[in-house]
Amino acid sequence: MLHPVSRAATTSDAFNAVAEPRRRDILNYLALEERPVSEIVDALRLEQPSVSKHLRVLRDVGLVHVRRQGRQMLYRTNAHAIRPVHEWTARFERLWRHQLDRIKQRAEARMAELEIAKAKMDDEKSK
Repeated sequence: MLHPVSRAATTSDAFNAVAEPRRRDILNYLALEERPVSEIVDALRLEQPSVSKHLRVLRDVGLVHVRRQGRQMLYRTNAHAIRPVHEWTARFERLWRHQLDRIKQRAEARMAELEIAKAKMDDEKSK
């Protein structure tokens, strides 16, 4: 009998936090520069309460830093905290690249076979 495994809270670590697609979108948007919540809301076309909630989760696990500038809260990514996620996914990137290389080799070999077969058919037609 299988017992359900409880899922870790999204606020428990970076891996769980980035499991949510909108949080990944926010991290991508913040990757190049620090931005206020209003810009994130406008750019990603999300509701402000939703963005604030996601930013709180990202901040709680250390993936974003926040600072106050006047009345605005400015958010930026914490590259150091994202590093473990990047390193883990890099392992799979190598696997995917290897798989894509194999697919490419098979496709190129198949194309070569088809070109040879077509050339033979054209040759037979010209006789």
